[in-house]
Amino acid sequence: MLDPANVRDHFEEVRSRLRTRGIDIDKTLEDVATYETARRRLIPELEGLKRQQNTSGDEIARAKRQGKDTTSIQEASKLRSAQIKQLGFQLDSVERQRDIALLNLPNLPHPTVPVGRTAAENVEVRRHGVPREFDFTPQAHWDLGPALGIIDFERGTRVAGARFTVLSGAGARLERALINFMLDLHTRDHGYVEVLPPFMVNAASLTGTGQLPKFEQDLFKIAGDWDLYMVPTAEVPLTNLHRGEILDGRDLPMKYVAYTPCFRSEAGSYGQDVRGLIRQHQFDKVELVKLTSAESSYDELETLTADAEEVLKRLELPYRTVLLCTGDMGFSSAKTYDIEVWLPSQKTYREISSCSNTEAFQARRANLKFRAGGSGKAELLHALNGSGLAVGRTLIAILENFQEKDGSVTIPSALRPYMDGKEKITKAGATVKSTM
Repeated sequence: MLDPANVRDHFEEVRSRLRTRGIDIDKTLEDVATYETARRRLIPELEGLKRQQNTSGDEIARAKRQGKDTTSIQEASKLRSAQIKQLGFQLDSVERQRDIALLNLPNLPHPTVPVGRTAAENVEVRRHGVPREFDFTPQAHWDLGPALGIIDFERGTRVAGARFTVLSGAGARLERALINFMLDLHTRDHGYVEVLPPFMVNAASLTGTGQLPKFEQDLFKIAGDWDLYMVPTAEVPLTNLHRGEILDGRDLPMKYVAYTPCFRSEAGSYGQDVRGLIRQHQFDKVELVKLTSAESSYDELETLTADAEEVLKRLELPYRTVLLCTGDMGFSSAKTYDIEVWLPSQKTYREISSCSNTEAFQARRANLKFRAGGSGKAELLHALNGSGLAVGRTLIAILENFQEKDGSVTIPSALRPYMDGKEKITKAGATVKSTM
């Protein structure tokens, strides 16, 4: 959530920066200004009445000592008490409406973010690896996987519906290997603390990270009276681990990593990537979250992005990293790097991770604070998150980049310890053990 004081004091600057996102925010922003004006009018009026009420007791006591009739003073006090109560209700209502409006405003883009409206205006910052040149026509994963007997789209649809998939044999083992490899890398080499969070979250958690109230249509809600949703990303439970707490600044940055399945309705994305594993209602992801101070958060964004890139480096997958423009960033982000892996079948790079700094946007919503040095005034944390990585898309990239002419797939050397030393996946989901 944006700082209401900053919106109030720098209204036109805030409006200008939000407009670079290419969305219509004027009505919501004007609502915030209207409610804030009403709030600023009500507060001094209410405080003035409370001061008068605080002195009325002394006034009544003094009048009684002097033998005066206190009826009129008591009646005025009774009337004032009713006014205070009514103004309190009005102030609560105005603040609630202001906060609802603020909850529907996206984060301010950082000044270093390029202005643009679409992904075409994102800026490439680096590449790693060279796409492989095949001496045969590479297959797409949606052909390769079923031919190997490791991906079954039809049975996934039969069991759950469209855009659900079954992995079996070496496919299921490869998915599990990737999860374990990523968790081991981030905990052993990068210093993250592994967490196994709930796979369901409540509305307060989703409000804290920005999915609610604006993006409820993208979520799977539990039926009945439960205030629970299936987790759309581990960013939600990890960021909310310390909701309402005040952390010791000497413990920062706090670095968490978690594997969860993720559940998304993908509302509005019908027709986009509906074939294959690119865009599913359920997918696995390893997520990285950092909680840190404002002074260090952009340095931490660079290291978080590097941590996610290291997964692709060790798997020997070509990728590029791009800085998203204002119009392509997520709702909560102030600055985002997307990491895109090379897919031979599409002859292009596709997103496999988004690494974002939300600054104090999520912290203000989730009440995440710390005290520098362990004492003193509580300050808002900066919250960062990134995929480290999307597991299904990593599996796609391995199948397509490491496929062979005979239809088999070579297992990257970094994964072989997690695959019982096997070096290839062959037809019918079999694996071939390394002779090394």
